[in-house]
Amino acid sequence: MNTQTTPRLEAQITPLLTLIAQKYLDIETLEARKSDRLDFHEVAVWSLHDALEAAFKAGVEVGLATPKVTGQEIASAD
Repeated sequence: MNTQTTPRLEAQITPLLTLIAQKYLDIETLEARKSDRLDFHEVAVWSLHDALEAAFKAGVEVGLATPKVTGQEIASAD
């Protein structure tokens, strides 16, 4: 991923995004395969909309399930 995430969070996100790509976009894997034929896909806008909506909802759920750091934990980390 191009954003900064912890390895634990990335381990949660990557499988979710792969499942979304498979279900909504008919894309087998999100791994680069170094082939235009395998790495570039034509996608209908309604499928893209559905995939983005599913990714957003999955992100909200992961965010709600991720423990938040409290001010006290931050203060005691020094």
